Amino acid sequence: MNCIVVDDEPASRDILEKFIADCPSLELVSVCKNAFEAMDAVNNGNVNLIFLDINMPRLSGLTFYKSLNHPPCVVFTTAYPEYAVEGFEVDAVDYLLKPFTFDRFLKAVNRAMDKYGNEQQKAGSASVLLKSDKKLYHIKLSDIHYLEAFGDYVKVYYNDQAIMVHETFQNMMNRLPEKEFVRVHKSFGIAINKIEVIEGNEIKLKNKTIPIGQTYRSAFLYLLKSNE
Repeated sequence: MNCIVVDDEPASRDILEKFIADCPSLELVSVCKNAFEAMDAVNNGNVNLIFLDINMPRLSGLTFYKSLNHPPCVVFTTAYPEYAVEGFEVDAVDYLLKPFTFDRFLKAVNRAMDKYGNEQQKAGSASVLLKSDKKLYHIKLSDIHYLEAFGDYVKVYYNDQAIMVHETFQNMMNRLPEKEFVRVHKSFGIAINKIEVIEGNEIKLKNKTIPIGQTYRSAFLYLLKSNE
């Protein structure tokens, strides 16, 4: 996993650099003194994991991480235990309380590797099983055009067919590879490779025009740019 270290304390950065060097599953690609340097590192490179100090001047690690549209895995590092709850609210892999041992660091790395492996497996899956009307449908991801929310149901449109699945919209989106499917509106998610034209605040697929919600526009455009 490509990782970066973000910490304003030189001693803490040195320890993390040494621990990472002793861990063959990690590749250190950048060491950052603050959240602004980290932002550049994440935007400019392929970063899979961030070792992130929470309490930093000007911009805290937590605020920085929440600002990312497609955040990598994160392990928070801090000397202040009161930040632990906030860290896990953003689905942190782990929380290391300074000073921590190499064994404790390695435990966090193994958790990150498990999460990263699961995400890669999901991204590489070629199909999905969906239950509808007491039947189980095996649908190729490449056949799905878009999804539409209907309360606690989701209508999945694939090829020239559609099925209604009893599942929340967010849960359905979580089951699909995030680099292939994106939510563009409170009621719509689309397959990126099915986009034919983007005009103003509308996306044109083969047989459907879908609005882009203002809340989702920035994340959608960012994902398109990252896929170029």
